[in-house]
Amino acid sequence: MDTFEIGDRTIEPNSPTFVIAEAGSNHNGEFDLATDLIDAAASAGADAVKFQTFRAEDMYVRDSGEVEYLDDDRSIYEIIESMEMPYEWIPRLHEYCQEQNLYFMSTPFDERSADELAEYVPAWKVASYTSGHHPFLRHLASTNKPVIMSTGAHELAEMRESVEVLKQASADGLALLQCVAAYPTPLSDINVRVVSTLAEEFGVPAGLSDHTLDPVTAPATAVALGACIVEKHVTLDKTMEGPDHEFALEPDELDAMVSAVRDTEVALGSGDKRVLDIERELYEKARRAIHAVTDIEAGDTLTEDNIAVLRPGEREAGIQPKHYEDVLGTTAARRIREGEGIQPEALLDYDS
Repeated sequence: MDTFEIGDRTIEPNSPTFVIAEAGSNHNGEFDLATDLIDAAASAGADAVKFQTFRAEDMYVRDSGEVEYLDDDRSIYEIIESMEMPYEWIPRLHEYCQEQNLYFMSTPFDERSADELAEYVPAWKVASYTSGHHPFLRHLASTNKPVIMSTGAHELAEMRESVEVLKQASADGLALLQCVAAYPTPLSDINVRVVSTLAEEFGVPAGLSDHTLDPVTAPATAVALGACIVEKHVTLDKTMEGPDHEFALEPDELDAMVSAVRDTEVALGSGDKRVLDIERELYEKARRAIHAVTDIEAGDTLTEDNIAVLRPGEREAGIQPKHYEDVLGTTAARRIREGEGIQPEALLDYDS
C-alpha cells in the first residue's frame, strides 16, 4: 500500500489513526470562535483542525436557488457567501494551531483559495463535491502536497478517474475517505465497509469522513476496518445558527469519539496470536492435563479409571490432553499419587 507523511505522522494502516476535527465554517465569521474550536479539538486529542476556504463566486452560479435540507430562506449562494473565511485569518489560525500542537488544515474549493493556503497546510483535503473537478485536482497535485479526498456522491468508477488524474499529475501521496453526502447521514447509510473497498481497489490509505450523529459507532467501526484517517465535524453548540452545527459533535462528543478511536486501536492489538503475560497464571493453572485420579502403583496399567484430563491448579501439570489416547494402556514405572500430573518419565512404555 502507498503511504505518505503529514508532518511527522505516517498515514498507513499500522500507524495511529489521523483524527481531523472538521471545524469547517462553524466559526460563524468570528475569529475567537474559530480559536475556541481549535481549543476543543486540542482538548479532545485530535491531530488536526480543518476549516474550509472558499469564495461563493468561485463555487456557485449566482442564481443558484435554495437548498431544501437547510432551513434558510436565502439562496445557497447567499448562504455560502456569508460563510466565507477571511484569507487574512489563515496565517493566524495556522500559528494558533501550532501553539496547540495541532496541524492546521483547510479545504480549498477553488484555485485562488488553494494558493492562499499553500504555504500553511501540510496536506490538501478535497471535498466530495470537488473530487470530480479534474483541473482543480491537477492544480493541487502541482504543489507537491499529499491529497486526502472524500468520495461522497460519486460512483467508484468516477473515483477511478479522479485517482488516475492525481497519479498522472504526480500527487505526493493520496488517501481516500468514505463519505456520504447527507447531513446528517443515517447510521444505516454510512456503509463503513467502503473503507475496505477503497483501500483494496486503489492501494492507498483509506478512512472515513463521517456525518452521522453518533460520535462513536461509525468512527470506531472504520478504525476496526483499517481506517487511517477519521474526520468529523465539530461545533461548540449544536443549536448555533449555521448549516453545519446541527450534525457536528460538541466538545464532549468529540472527546468521546477520539477516545473510542484510540481504544479501538488498542483493542485491535498486533494480530500476533500468542500466550500473553497476563494469561500466564491461568495458562499454568487452568489448561487441562493428564492427572491420576487414584493412587497408581508401579506396574499398574493406566486406564480411564485411574487417569483423567483435569485442570492442575497449583499442582504440576501432566502430559497434554492431545496425548491422552497414547497414555492409555501404558505401564507406571513408579508409584503415582492421586492428583499427580502424569509425566513421561513415570511411564515405562510411553512413546511421546
